[in-house]
Amino acid sequence: MKASLSIRTYTKRMNRHIHGNYHQLVLPTQGNIYIDMDGFVGKVAVGNCIVIPQGVAHGFNADEASRFIVADMEELPSHLLGGNVAVFSVTSPLLSFIQFVEKQLEYQVNRKLETSIVETFFLLLEQQELSRTVDSRIRAVQSLIADQLEQSLTITILANAAYLSPTQFKKLFKDNLRMSVHKYITLQRMEKAKALLSHTDLPVQLIAERVGYSDLSAFSRRFSKHFGVSPREFSRT
Repeated sequence: MKASLSIRTYTKRMNRHIHGNYHQLVLPTQGNIYIDMDGFVGKVAVGNCIVIPQGVAHGFNADEASRFIVADMEELPSHLLGGNVAVFSVTSPLLSFIQFVEKQLEYQVNRKLETSIVETFFLLLEQQELSRTVDSRIRAVQSLIADQLEQSLTITILANAAYLSPTQFKKLFKDNLRMSVHKYITLQRMEKAKALLSHTDLPVQLIAERVGYSDLSAFSRRFSKHFGVSPREFSRT
């Protein structure tokens, strides 16, 4: 698989061209980029990725202070080609990985490590779910939820973070993520609990607290309902 990742900056002057023999992905790490191509016209900001297929003419410009990781790839995961969504929201692991890539590429030239980075990048791309770009207010709430899973995350707190009324917030959240706020928070808590049980030696009680459950029994019931096994059984597998 031939691919390369690089750090790019652009100018406010509109450029237009075609990539004849590779696909390009652009992931902002600072600021945003304006893209004009068949299937998408608009800005792409931090937390999003745009797929520019091989052979598709496109124009672009950006503020000089903006920065991007650009991936030129001969191959892409199949679900990124032929889809109706040119821009998608990246997962938290991919966003963190992109931030690492930027630091590493600035730090040194290491071809062996860069090959590994490209391979990992491809694997992370395979995990991305193509959905319409999430409203920036909802993305802010997603970040807050990820950072504060151990806290009591009420609708009022989250709606305030989005600068919306509770009713407006719940509707916008469901329109963007296709699930209720409660279901989303539960999914995030269960996935984090699963990761902590798999990759750490923390006691179950502490893991429960880390994902917002002060009552161990309530956590165990929820985990068992979600995964079909209790937390203690899961940690022994």
